Amino acid sequence: MPLTKKLSKDKTVCKVGFSMPVEMAGEAKKLLLAGEFNDWKPEPMRKAKGAFSRSVELPAGASYQYRFVTDTGEWINDTDADCYVYSPFAQADNSVVVL
Repeated sequence: MPLTKKLSKDKTVCKVGFSMPVEMAGEAKKLLLAGEFNDWKPEPMRKAKGAFSRSVELPAGASYQYRFVTDTGEWINDTDADCYVYSPFAQADNSVVVL
């Protein structure tokens, strides 16, 4: 499920919709969203209509790294991210949304 992006009228803020189909989350009963925009503190996503989702308002004109986190502690990249950046901290790629 692709990222959704909606710019504010003054184009300073973008509402980003993050989502992942339930079947892509494996055995997870809950999915959380963590990224640069929330200091990597996982926040719960809503489960409805076969997908986990969460919307976040972010300053436009920047890019943000993020990942999904399962309730079992597994970190998962978004297959629909705009791009990926290697993180030496995680020793893995992070998903990136570009606004």
